Amino acid sequence: MPAKKSPAPIKSASSRKAAVKRPVKGAGPASIPAAAVARAAGKRVKARKPADKATITEIFTRFRAADPEPKGELEYVNPFTLLVAVVLSAQATDVGVNKATRALFALADTPAKMAALGEDRIRDMVKTIGLFRNKAKNVLTLSQILVERFGGEVPRSRELLETLPGVGRKTANVVLNTAFGEPTIAVDTHLFRVSNRIPLALGKTPLEVELGLEKVIPAEFKRYAHHWLILHGRYVCKARRPECERCIISDLCTSPEKRV
Repeated sequence: MPAKKSPAPIKSASSRKAAVKRPVKGAGPASIPAAAVARAAGKRVKARKPADKATITEIFTRFRAADPEPKGELEYVNPFTLLVAVVLSAQATDVGVNKATRALFALADTPAKMAALGEDRIRDMVKTIGLFRNKAKNVLTLSQILVERFGGEVPRSRELLETLPGVGRKTANVVLNTAFGEPTIAVDTHLFRVSNRIPLALGKTPLEVELGLEKVIPAEFKRYAHHWLILHGRYVCKARRPECERCIISDLCTSPEKRV
């Protein structure tokens, strides 16, 4: 049986001495702390049984009924600006990124225009975002690479996207899903937590959860699956206090953290 004691908040990296604080490569605003991965690797995860096919279908049927076409909260105007926004969103909030990129994208909405701005100008325009110096350098370099190697177009390949500076698997999955409609699943802290809590797919790492979800989520739901799960984790199934009293799938959830 699972332990009755609730785990520490998923955002805390200080609860385990062995936790490594380095974020997962390519993660966005909700990068997964190593402590969260370590907790997911514990006995609780190993002992629990994921939801069956009928339950998973019902879960996503309810999500779809509540929000048929969910969207991410980063603002963008084309695949390139989405890519830049996601790169800038690492360890930052969507709200903070949007405030900075409105003016940036008004000046530079293509790789060529962004490269023409230069690193100093880009850095000045995103200085309100965490880690802005390194991010400005990555945005400039990826823009130059897109112009030189890809004809100014964002590639529709995860492998090629991951060759760009500041782009990891999660960022690539966000771009493929949101910009190009691919049924990819981008695993951030919220999705990682929700998947392990319900549970849908259990995993010690973001990749394990991603691959697990790809196997169990019915094809008809995959296009929007990661949006539903991320938004559910951000606004309902919160890390510190899940708001189970207003959760539309609380009766289908078997989490020991459930509050109703």
